[in-house]
Amino acid sequence: MIPEMVKNAAGRLVPTVINGEKHPPYQGVGKYKPRGRKAAPPVASCADYPSDGNKVVKDIKSALKKCGLRDGMTISTHHHFRNGDLVANRIFDAAAEMGVKDLRWFPSASFPCHAPIIEHLESGVVHHIEGSMNGPLGDYCSEGRMRGTAILRSHGGRYQAVQDGEVHIDIAVIAAPAADPFGNATGDRGPSACGLLGFALADSQYADKVIIVTDNLIPFPCIPWQIHGNYVDCVVVMDKVGEPEKIVSGTTQITKSPDRLLIAEYAAGFVAEAGIMRDGFSFQAGAGGTALSFAIFLAEMMRESGVKARFIRGGSTQYLVRMLEEGLTDYILDGQTFDLEGVRSMRENPGHVNTSPFTSYNYHGKGNFASMVDAVVLGATEVDVNFNANVVTHSDGRLLHGIGGWQNCLFSKCTILPIPSFRNRIPVIVDEVTTLCGPGELIDVVVTERGIAINPRRKDLLKKMAGSSLPIVDIHDLKSEVEDICGGKATPPKTDDKIIAAIKWVDGTVIDCVYAVNG
Repeated sequence: MIPEMVKNAAGRLVPTVINGEKHPPYQGVGKYKPRGRKAAPPVASCADYPSDGNKVVKDIKSALKKCGLRDGMTISTHHHFRNGDLVANRIFDAAAEMGVKDLRWFPSASFPCHAPIIEHLESGVVHHIEGSMNGPLGDYCSEGRMRGTAILRSHGGRYQAVQDGEVHIDIAVIAAPAADPFGNATGDRGPSACGLLGFALADSQYADKVIIVTDNLIPFPCIPWQIHGNYVDCVVVMDKVGEPEKIVSGTTQITKSPDRLLIAEYAAGFVAEAGIMRDGFSFQAGAGGTALSFAIFLAEMMRESGVKARFIRGGSTQYLVRMLEEGLTDYILDGQTFDLEGVRSMRENPGHVNTSPFTSYNYHGKGNFASMVDAVVLGATEVDVNFNANVVTHSDGRLLHGIGGWQNCLFSKCTILPIPSFRNRIPVIVDEVTTLCGPGELIDVVVTERGIAINPRRKDLLKKMAGSSLPIVDIHDLKSEVEDICGGKATPPKTDDKIIAAIKWVDGTVIDCVYAVNG
């Protein structure tokens, strides 16, 4: 059955009903404001829990049974272990043993380590996934093999969906590197320490039932607690919950490419020449190799100029930690720890503060940190001549990446996308992005190895950069140059009529959709 389609404010045809539920179309930046009150979990009573505070049960299956797992429920997990997570697969293995079907998996993100869940999608244990998908699960979805439609949200959008009651979590399963029998839990210590657990905060507060899974059970109280035991129903101890060394992936290592190093240097130079780099400024850089290199170049410029940042927004890495410990910034406000130095720093440095999507990105909070950041440096798979950007598919239409905090960061005072002008002889600057994830009105600067394009809306930046030593170019000229190099435009993706994923905007509206690839 082909869903009803409407044209949204971005000119994209999107479905109004997804997985049997209504979803409003994108109406423009700042145009959609939901009404009502926050969702709420059922009222609990301490009379139903052990008076000695011991909530430990023998294994994940026992915890799922105790929490009343049944067909059609929603199970949530977090991704702070990234490709080293060892808990999510165990959950659905246990569900399969229990004979449960048609579950909705609501992860904050999935990774290649979750490929075994494809078997549960095939068998019917899992109906569909609503979360950022990376690698094999995205590929599986791209081929139209998942029965339900994927819904991809930003980190802030995920929090909003739970807060607004758009997604009701029946059982949240939270992997924790340290916990006590009462359920207090933290991520910054223990043999499997991963940093913080902020992506699981909404899950702990809004889910009907909450299970903590740890490999490091310590006596009460677990201090400092990032998840509070008063939200927790059961605690499970297993041999190992995650492999911290796999927090670091290929996308969280500095680039060695000369072109990408040049892009990073251009981006740092732009921040300096545009007057953004000044005492008390703030910035956020993603975890991609180019963004990490940008942070290294910017740190050197800050040293030379005697400039100190008030705060840096993380994902934290060893490079940001070095800036904190050197005194180049007062604080790291961390939403996700990307390497083991970040984990150590969070444990040891008072200025390294763990945050959550509620404080950082939630669109339906009373403000958030994102709009207070002076500059943010992010990646993209495609950008078009209107500065619209794509982060979830490539030009071939395959869904291989998640949104993460990318959409939320677009609300910073200056959004910079440092990207190569082409990949594998395929242009990255295009007439129209394959999948719209971020509207061009929020993207200010595109930095490539062949020049820097400033959004014409940002007349202030164009004025500041007039006469710059940096190569400032028109995005249309940049596109033409890249097409000449690559021998023409990117070939449009071959897709069929089946919608395999919906892309949500930060306010919960549908900004675009992804179709199954055909060939």
